[in-house]
Amino acid sequence: MSTSFINNSDQKGEKSPFNHPIKGRGTANNMAGRFAITLVEVDENDEAIALLETSSPKTEVRHERAKSIISRNSSPDIPFRMSVNPYKGCEHGCVYCFARPTHAYLDLSPGLDFETKLVAKTNAPFLFEEELAHPNYRCEPIALGINTDAYQPIEKLLKITRQLLAIALAHHQPISLITKSTLILRDLDLLTQMAEKKLIHVAISVTTLNNDLKRILEPRTASGKTRLQVIKTLREAGIPVSVLVAPVIPFINDNELEEIVAACAEVGAQSINYIMLRLPHEVAPLFSDWLHQHYPERAEHVLQRIMDMRDGKLYNSQFGKRMTGEGIFADLINQRFHVARRKYGLDDNRLSYLDCRHFAVPPKEGDQMALF
Repeated sequence: MSTSFINNSDQKGEKSPFNHPIKGRGTANNMAGRFAITLVEVDENDEAIALLETSSPKTEVRHERAKSIISRNSSPDIPFRMSVNPYKGCEHGCVYCFARPTHAYLDLSPGLDFETKLVAKTNAPFLFEEELAHPNYRCEPIALGINTDAYQPIEKLLKITRQLLAIALAHHQPISLITKSTLILRDLDLLTQMAEKKLIHVAISVTTLNNDLKRILEPRTASGKTRLQVIKTLREAGIPVSVLVAPVIPFINDNELEEIVAACAEVGAQSINYIMLRLPHEVAPLFSDWLHQHYPERAEHVLQRIMDMRDGKLYNSQFGKRMTGEGIFADLINQRFHVARRKYGLDDNRLSYLDCRHFAVPPKEGDQMALF
């Protein structure tokens, strides 16, 4: 694996008085990851230095030549077996992102580094085409952009996701993808062709319709109102669209649950599901830090309710429970959601199936790359 740069801590688990919010970033905390090889400590008595370190962090993008691109999993909680992720890290800066801990494997912080030091797998299209053409490959739906958003801002320039979709279309390879970005509308030409062949499902993540909350929770994402418009545009183009309300956070956005379901139904979404807040590894202290910064009066109450739904812990990774939680409060949210979903007819039965029957490896000299 080779990499090249093209652009331009806190103690693990502890809140720092220097972690002032940074406009446009999900966290100012650059805590060391659990596998950290190096650790940089700032003089705790010099607040000026600490503020300078995080006052205006720029986004850096590193090019990586990956060794493989299709990942496989056997988790019973996930409705797909294969996935492709063109990027590591995500500039959207969602403070709750369950993928943040993966940056620890790069000796980078799951905190600020995750949203400012990104990795682009620039050979992903080549690998994807190569792996689809392998004699042992057996077609089944592939999930695109699951760990980090395939349509985050750097995709506008690099177009890796667009290339992957073009290759999937040429091979008649079914794709499901999830995003919270308007950039997906750039690829309507490909998506409509895939929809005609039953090769695409799109899921739009809608976390909140409150812009004030969105700005601090998911700072570099589209507003909830804009995401509703994306759903409407995709549906008008004949593209199957579901919605994922994720994450549901007690005392932060759970009060919006019914409103979100109703709004998504109104713009044509075909189904909807939800995921309770997950706080694996470094996400727990990062989210706790965020709560104490933005909601100090209710921070401990939120954390206690999370533990009420996670067997007395901030996170329980047990299959069958990690997505929904357990206990009376988790059951209440689950009941509210299903009542609203039934009321607006947003069940999974309205989604068309993904068709694997026509998968084929096109001639090597195919013209799919002419789309760029």
